Amino acid sequence: MDAVIEQVLAAVERHDQVALKALLHPYLHWNEPRLALRGRVKVLARLAASPAPGPPDSYELRDGQIYRWTSTGVPDAG
Repeated sequence: MDAVIEQVLAAVERHDQVALKALLHPYLHWNEPRLALRGRVKVLARLAASPAPGPPDSYELRDGQIYRWTSTGVPDAG
C-alpha cells in the first residue's frame, strides 16, 4: 500500500481532521458503493460520522493530495 494511503487511513483511525485536511485535495472526488461525494468538507464529515474506509481500489493525486478515491468494497464496520 502506498504511503499516502497509509497516512489517510491512519489519520481516519486517529480522527485527525487536521492531518486529513492536509492529505485531501479541496476538490476531492470520493466514491464508495452507494456513495459519491465531491469536496473535502463533505468527505471529512463522512469520515467523522461513518465506519472507516478500507484502502481504495484506485486513487489519483493532485498537488501531492488525494484528488480521487474509488473503493468498491464495503467500509470496515469494526
